[in-house]
Amino acid sequence: MIYLFCRVQGRCAGRYSCLSWMPRFETQKSPMVPYHIRQYQDSDRETVVDLFTKGMEEYIPDTFCHMLLLPRTLLLLLGVPLAVILTSGSWLLAVLCVFFLFLLLWLLARQPWKEYVEKCLQTDMADITKSYVNRHGACFWVAESGGQVVGTVGGLPVNDPPLGRKQLQLFHLSVSSQHRGQGIAKALVRTVLQFARDQGYTDVVLDTSDLRPGAVTLYGGLGFQKTGQYFPSVFWRLVGICFIQLNYSFPSA
Repeated sequence: MIYLFCRVQGRCAGRYSCLSWMPRFETQKSPMVPYHIRQYQDSDRETVVDLFTKGMEEYIPDTFCHMLLLPRTLLLLLGVPLAVILTSGSWLLAVLCVFFLFLLLWLLARQPWKEYVEKCLQTDMADITKSYVNRHGACFWVAESGGQVVGTVGGLPVNDPPLGRKQLQLFHLSVSSQHRGQGIAKALVRTVLQFARDQGYTDVVLDTSDLRPGAVTLYGGLGFQKTGQYFPSVFWRLVGICFIQLNYSFPSA
C-alpha cells in the first residue's frame, strides 16, 4: 500500500471527465489469475474503503519497527528500566516500564496513519463519485478478480502545477494482501498513465513513504523518477521517515 496525501477537491463535470473516457487497460490477465480493471461505482464504496483502511494499517507495524531501531529509542528502552532498578530496586517495576514504553511507541506509530485515514474519509473519499468520477480530468478505478474488488487507484488534477505543466496526481494505490504479486498494482498504475496521456497531461506525480522500498521500485520500473523528498511534519522528521516525490513525464511533454 502506498501512502499518499489527500486534498480537498471540488466537483467539476466536463467533456473530459472520467465518465466519458474508456480505458485501454480495461481487461488484464496475469499468469496466475484473471482480473479486470474498471471505473469505480457507488456499490464499490464499502469494499474500497475497507481496502484503503487495511492498507494504511499495514504501515503501523512498519513504523513501529522503524522507531524501535532508532538509537534514541534503544537508549530510552535501556536507560529507563535501568534507572528504575537503580532507584527502586524493583525488577517488576522495570518490566512494567518497558511494557508501557512499548505501548507508547505503538500508539505513536499508529496515530498518524489513523489520522490520515480519517482525513481522507472526510475529504476526497467521502464521496468518491463526486471527487473523482464526476470531476473534470479525474477518475477512480478498481481491479476486480473473482467478482470481488481487490485493488484501487485514483487520479486528481494538481491544483497549482509548475508553469507550463498539466499534472495528474496518483492517489490511493492499494491491492489486497491476497492478490499481490500478480501484476495488479502495475496494471492500475498503467491505467492512470494511459488516462493521463489521453487527457493531455504532461506529468503524473505522487508521494510515497520510504517505509516501503518495494513501492519505489515498482514506480521506478514503470518510468517514474524521484524529484525530491520531504518530512510532512515534525513527527516524521523526529522518527526519520521521509516521503518521496515521484514524477512520470510523457515524452511529448
